[in-house]
Amino acid sequence: MRLLLCLAERAGQVVSIEDLLNLVWSGVIVTPDSVYQAIASLRRLLGDDPKQPTYIATVPRLGYRMVAKVSPWTDQPPAEGPPAEGRPAEGRTAGPRRGVPISLVIAAALCLALAAGFLYHYRTVNNYQAAAAAGVPQRSVAVLPFLDLTTEAMNEEYFADGMTEELIDKLSKIPGLRVPAPTSSFYFKGKRIPLADIAKSLAVAYILDGSVRKSDATLRVAVRLTRAADGYVVWTETYDRPLGDKLEVQDDIAGEVAKALRTSII
Repeated sequence: MRLLLCLAERAGQVVSIEDLLNLVWSGVIVTPDSVYQAIASLRRLLGDDPKQPTYIATVPRLGYRMVAKVSPWTDQPPAEGPPAEGRPAEGRTAGPRRGVPISLVIAAALCLALAAGFLYHYRTVNNYQAAAAAGVPQRSVAVLPFLDLTTEAMNEEYFADGMTEELIDKLSKIPGLRVPAPTSSFYFKGKRIPLADIAKSLAVAYILDGSVRKSDATLRVAVRLTRAADGYVVWTETYDRPLGDKLEVQDDIAGEVAKALRTSII
């Protein structure tokens, strides 16, 4: 919500990643990964397409820009009274539209966000308890399609999909770990569905997702493991690799992730 408000207050302007870190994560030591992941989450929630954005546009090498029209909420005052029957109202015009202070808009938005967060957490716990009652194994994980967050042409979707397939292959070979097939995972590609609902649908206790970014000749793959029980991230890692043989890069990173998850999923 802080990120969304920050971009909305500067609608039409390019806001650099450094400025976003200072404004949204003030006093907290985080990396640019936090910005990338938060932008990706906002886009999922808004149903925004990064290649044809209607809300948040990526400005390569500079930052992000709110492209949606942003204006204060306005309200139309009620009329003073109905005109006499059969006679038009004379000398009366609708009063001017009054702007609501931006602070009230922000406060209302934050209240709605808190209420939505509470309901989401409540539903997450209930969904997990229902899934547990149905016999969902604790050693189970679904790999969701990785996001292509490359800031230039966003043309690494094939690599991101290949990364997802490679991870499913590697994780399915871990003894005792249940992993849904790629067909099941790719069904959720691009869909705005809470992780708890996805986990319940696939009958898994954990969700693995991530993103792919590129800078010059370097590929960065960020991977995150989330526990469906409470929505908390239990493990995360980033992998930087030179842009070369992409199949070798996928195999290498998938192998590293599989090693790490052997002890992270209990």
